[in-house]
Amino acid sequence: RFSLEEVSSQNQVKTSVQRRIRQSIQDEYPGLETVMEDLLPKKSPLIVVKCPNHLTLVVVNNVPLFFCIRDGPYMPTLRLLHQYPNIMKRFQVDRGAIKFVFSGANIMCPGLTSPGGVLDEEVDAERPVAIYAEGKQHALAIGFTKMSAKDIKSINKGIGVDNMHYLNDGLWKVLIPSCIELIKGFVETLLNRFLKERKANVYKMCIACLFDVVCRWNC
Repeated sequence: RFSLEEVSSQNQVKTSVQRRIRQSIQDEYPGLETVMEDLLPKKSPLIVVKCPNHLTLVVVNNVPLFFCIRDGPYMPTLRLLHQYPNIMKRFQVDRGAIKFVFSGANIMCPGLTSPGGVLDEEVDAERPVAIYAEGKQHALAIGFTKMSAKDIKSINKGIGVDNMHYLNDGLWKVLIPSCIELIKGFVETLLNRFLKERKANVYKMCIACLFDVVCRWNC
């Protein structure tokens, strides 16, 4: 859905706009209040990237953190959600829906109401939600509800949630090059130390650290 080639413009926003974006995000996700200065530092440039189909990205230090469609609410990228998994209301799809979510398909009501599906009945229509899956620990998509959770349950047909961003889509892959460089530099440092000292325990530490980095970045 998204690739770097589709960027139409990117601009550093002035302070007043940055404040407005920060406040909008903080209002939408109160759970981020204590880390807002780390995510969107007041002294760091905040870049707004415009893309086709009315997609806007909020970028800090070359990392996309939030996105929105038209004038809709800001939604976190999956990488950010994986760091702060409790900032959004969540739905869960059954196992049978997983492959469709990964293909970018919107989420049908039966995938949320069948055994294995879970709804948060406090969620209204036109709200961002985290999409989890039966048997999976981490969110696999960011969704935007087309109807309330109560209507999804009672109507039980048609599209319940628009699939806005999912694992391994274009927006997810934007960060992969920087992830690879991080791992490469980290491992090269450890390997150089290993070759210099020729100690087995350093080699074991290298492998353990590599595994930890890969797990943290979900590459």
